[in-house]
This record gives sequence, structure tokens and C-alpha cells, in this order.
Amino acid sequence: MKVLIADDEPLARDRLRNLLAREDDVEIVAEAADGREAVEQATATRPDIVLLDIRMPGMDGLEAARRIAALPDPPAVIFTTAFGEHALEAFEAAASDYLVKPVKAERLQRALANAQRLTRPQASRLQPGAKARREHLSVRTRTGLQLVPVAAIRYFKADHKYTLVRTAEEEFLIEESLKSLEEEFAGDFLRIHRNALINLRHLAALERRENGRHLVRLQGLEETLDVSRAHLPGLRAWLENGGNGKAMPAPDEPAPPPAAAG
Repeated sequence: MKVLIADDEPLARDRLRNLLAREDDVEIVAEAADGREAVEQATATRPDIVLLDIRMPGMDGLEAARRIAALPDPPAVIFTTAFGEHALEAFEAAASDYLVKPVKAERLQRALANAQRLTRPQASRLQPGAKARREHLSVRTRTGLQLVPVAAIRYFKADHKYTLVRTAEEEFLIEESLKSLEEEFAGDFLRIHRNALINLRHLAALERRENGRHLVRLQGLEETLDVSRAHLPGLRAWLENGGNGKAMPAPDEPAPPPAAAG
């Protein structure tokens, strides 16, 4: 796996170099101190992965990532930065992952493993503004932006013109459609209702009530979620396969009512 390191701080490059030296099958093919040099080195050395700082003199990492994503057979881009407020822009620039400094060895390992899944044929289909499968969602809070691990999310639920993101401890609103989330996280999340997707790794039980309704329980939550008749066969198929198979697609359902104005 060929890696390009791009950071204007020599100490930051040293740390990444030392962390990468612990990894098997990793070759550092070049280093760059600014965005323009990063693009030039990515063009010349054709790395598999670029570790890219955001705040650099001249061309910043975000612009460099957009240009790298437009190259033939582009590499996966992992941002490494001390500034968490750029997370949303980073993913919009087709980043594979986003690491906050000081980068930890275990977190870097996960990011590299995730980026390796993005093969060159897959990467070549990404254009600036496209998204790889994310490990985190960037959500807006009262104090700024927060990165929420996708693995910690229990469910997504439509909430008028927003989507509710629920973890065991918190909930957030994002401006992404259930359809786009369902497509991105297919295999990990399953639609159980026209307005809800659940994280299958947190599914605790499927229950049938006396009135014929079916509900799911998720680990870490007291609340339950309704399962529609249309989506019940898909969920049952997944459960009967021991959680290893693909769920059956549900027939099309009527679209939910339009969101209230305001």
C-alpha cells in the first residue's frame, strides 16, 4: 500500500511516518508540505492513500483533495488535522476518513483499513463532492460540529425535512435523506419502515404484540420502533439467516406525506 503524506509541519509528518513504520505492507512514496505539492506528488507517484492536512499555506488540503479526486484512478484521501470544524467540508471533498491530531495509532489503523476497501476502480468513480462510505457523520450542534461514529448510531428516522440520528446517549438532526443513507450504509442499516432505518449490529429483538404489530428493540435504548408489514419479511429473512444474509427488499410503499411548511 503506497502512502503520500502531506502536511506543512515537519513534526506532524515525522509522527505519521513513525506510525506508518509500524504497519506491514505500507510504503511512503512521497511527502509534501502544501496542497499544490500534494497534488503534484499524487500525480507523479500514484499512491493508494493520501494522508492530507487541511490548513496549509497556499492551496489548502480541501482544494488539494478536490483536485486529487479528479485525477485518473484517484487515491483514497484521509484528512489529518487539528481543527475539527472542517469535518463536513472534508467529507464533501470526497474524503475516506477524517483524523483529528494528535493522530492515534489505533485510529490510523482503522482509517487505513477502511481506505483499502476503496479500490482504484471504485475511487475512479468518485468525483469532487462525492462521498465514500463514511465511518463518521458530521452533525451540527449548538457549539459547532461533532463527529458521530456510524457504528454507534442505533437508528435514523425521518423527522419532517430532517433526519433524526439516534445513539444510545444522544440524538441529532441532519439534512440527509433516508434514501441516501440507506444506499450508503446498505448491509449495515436496514429499513424497517418508510420513515426508519436501524443499525443491524444493535438489533436486540423483534417482538410481536397481541394487536399484530411488530416492534424492534435496539441495544442501549428503552424505546421501540414499529416495523411495517412491507418491511417485516426483509427483517425476518435477515434474522433467520443468523444476521449473515441479505435482507429481502420491500415492495414500494406510498411516499410519506409532505413536510409541514415552516
